[in-house]
Amino acid sequence: MIVKGFRAGAAIANMRYQDRLDLGLILADGPAAWAGVFTQSVCQAAPVIWSRQRSSLGRGRAFLANAGQANAQTGAGGLTDCRRSADLVAQAVGCRAEEIMLASTGIIGQSLNMAALAAAVPALAGALRPAGLEDFARAILTTDTVAKTAAETIEAEGGPIHIWGCAKGSGMIAPNMATLLAFVLTDAQVAPELLPAILAEGAELSFNRVTVDGDTSTNDSLLMMASGASAAEAVTDGEPLAAFKAGLFRVLTSLARQVARDGEGATKLVTVRVRGAANPGEARRAARTVAESPLVKTAFFGGDANWGRVCAALGRSGAAFDPYQVDIDLDQVPWVRQGVDNGQEEAATLVMGQREYVLDINLKAGDQEYEALTCDFSHEYVSINGSYRS
Repeated sequence: MIVKGFRAGAAIANMRYQDRLDLGLILADGPAAWAGVFTQSVCQAAPVIWSRQRSSLGRGRAFLANAGQANAQTGAGGLTDCRRSADLVAQAVGCRAEEIMLASTGIIGQSLNMAALAAAVPALAGALRPAGLEDFARAILTTDTVAKTAAETIEAEGGPIHIWGCAKGSGMIAPNMATLLAFVLTDAQVAPELLPAILAEGAELSFNRVTVDGDTSTNDSLLMMASGASAAEAVTDGEPLAAFKAGLFRVLTSLARQVARDGEGATKLVTVRVRGAANPGEARRAARTVAESPLVKTAFFGGDANWGRVCAALGRSGAAFDPYQVDIDLDQVPWVRQGVDNGQEEAATLVMGQREYVLDINLKAGDQEYEALTCDFSHEYVSINGSYRS
């Protein structure tokens, strides 16, 4: 997809990875409304600190992202490298350093290879083109096995609105935003004062519901720009705003599902749906506890229809419920009824052999519900993370 008002590109900088795209840039033709949602970790990477400050300005021009080095826990030098990176790109594309948000992903504790970055900036600026978004999406990957992109076109009064997004994330995934990075572009006319709340709502409905391993990164960032280049009517309120949000949330949800599906070593994508909770907080805690349980996730991997692990996770979640009222389904299979086995092990085992399925839990303690996205834990997850730095 081409989103009006933007150009993008990528370069081989060899900052850590060799002979692959690892430095990406998205540039708006003019000042664009922008917003960001960031990690809530106390240990925040230098680019998160830099971009959080810049996002408050309301408008900007560019996103610069690198893969391989997180620039996290790098002290004052990390912020110095942020400033230098922004200065280099600003000079190359003709904007101010303060108009650039930064994102990095990779090994924590390693400073940026500034010599490699500086050498690659001319090629990066020269690679910018309207059709360069897919190159950018590939340049941000680390242990991901595939690039993750999603797009929507909204038919609006005056013309179409385009929304495009990409994400990277495979391990260290349990965003509390708002190592996960996501970038979203639209040519809609959206006022800068509206965008932060819209993006935060979208993050809560999508990336904040993903867990691969229960770990939150130092670098989690969801960044968005709106160029206003579409001829469609401005997104302000009423039906235009509702349609825009629906399209944006579909893009974010698609990206979140792709992140969970591509979890390190994952073979299964599982939606954990908790219904019948007493309040929203308990619904969330119950779903997240099940989705992050190592025992549940290893059962997913092995296709072991061990519903006792699900009940055990629910019991320690902090949610209030009667364990002898709980119903659990796997897709359409009535696995557990009123907290006891329902004689469906064979059918449940068949479901657990699928690539994707839904684990539906009804606590029967209220009317609140919550969905979390997770994947299984495989031998490969341990192998990848046992040698990530080497």
